[in-house]
Amino acid sequence: MQGFESAFPTVAEVVTNPAFPTALWHFEPHQSGLLPVAADRGGPIDICWEVHGDGPIKLVLICGLGFPKWSWQRQTLHFGHDHGDKYSVLIMDNRGSGHSSKPFMRYSTSEMARDVLEVIDHLGWTEARQLHAVGISMGGMIAQELAMLVPERLASLNLLNTAARIENTTSFAEDMSRRITMLMPKSFERTVTFAASKIFAQAWLDEPDECHIPDVHTTPRVRPPKQPAPHDPVLGNGNLETGDPPCPDNYGRFRTNYERFAAQEIHKSRDAEGYTKKGLVAAGFHWKSPKQLKELADRVGRERILVVHGVEDDMIPVPHGRKLIEYLEPAEGHIVEGMGHAPVVEKTEWIHGVLEQRIAVGEKLSGRG
Repeated sequence: MQGFESAFPTVAEVVTNPAFPTALWHFEPHQSGLLPVAADRGGPIDICWEVHGDGPIKLVLICGLGFPKWSWQRQTLHFGHDHGDKYSVLIMDNRGSGHSSKPFMRYSTSEMARDVLEVIDHLGWTEARQLHAVGISMGGMIAQELAMLVPERLASLNLLNTAARIENTTSFAEDMSRRITMLMPKSFERTVTFAASKIFAQAWLDEPDECHIPDVHTTPRVRPPKQPAPHDPVLGNGNLETGDPPCPDNYGRFRTNYERFAAQEIHKSRDAEGYTKKGLVAAGFHWKSPKQLKELADRVGRERILVVHGVEDDMIPVPHGRKLIEYLEPAEGHIVEGMGHAPVVEKTEWIHGVLEQRIAVGEKLSGRG
């Protein structure tokens, strides 16, 4: 791992990159709010949500563990702004993450799915076969629970790098070593490189940053939210006079994919809202039996289901994806060589194409194609 870490620029070097202030894309949503949910489930719990685009096709993007809603920024740009006349894209911070409430009690993926459903109902997206749900990692577990709750309202179900349950896919010693390493306290520098090694394929991290970046002249944006000025000399001191980050004249490009990821992690660390680790318990205790998955597929319709998993996923290893494909028998299942845990970032254009095709199928099956 030491060689892996030394191959990348330091956090201090990433902060000095001219593109650093533009790593997060602050798009102006068409709708947004803070909705109290779970009134009869231990709440109220405020869920921070945004809708981008005002098109007729309703797309629900569900975050994974520790990922705020801006983690979908590439998809928000593509579906909600570049094609916002066709799609309405809902993104939200899960309970325990970002700008949503962080309840003290333990909670589950099924409770988190009910949170999502309350936001969807609040928006009035209540028609039969209207929703196209996309969940990644723990978000895919939440999407499974959503499908169990309202199968008749799903036009398509798209599960990315997720699992029916987290299982040990290696030897006991390897599994324990992996878990201990993940939970051990780390310096911020080590945290970033470790996360990169677990989430992404190493070859991708070394590649040039060639993502499709927004055009400031055509994509509405808002000023980045205020952040407390950090005192850490590595992370910088922000704008000490006003606390207001600048609204960039254009979006910059980084030298490598790793640098863009590291910059986003630094911005996330500056967000005082942060996230709790109770979601780790929710993901760890998520469990759907083969019988439940068969029932889910029967009720949603296998022709409406997509499963994608990366062979180099070191967060939720690929046997989990293979099992989901075996049990769900989806219309489309992809086990992708050379891809890690984040297809929405590592293979953005490809996954957009796959999702567009699956959405088109779902719309046609629902009588709207």
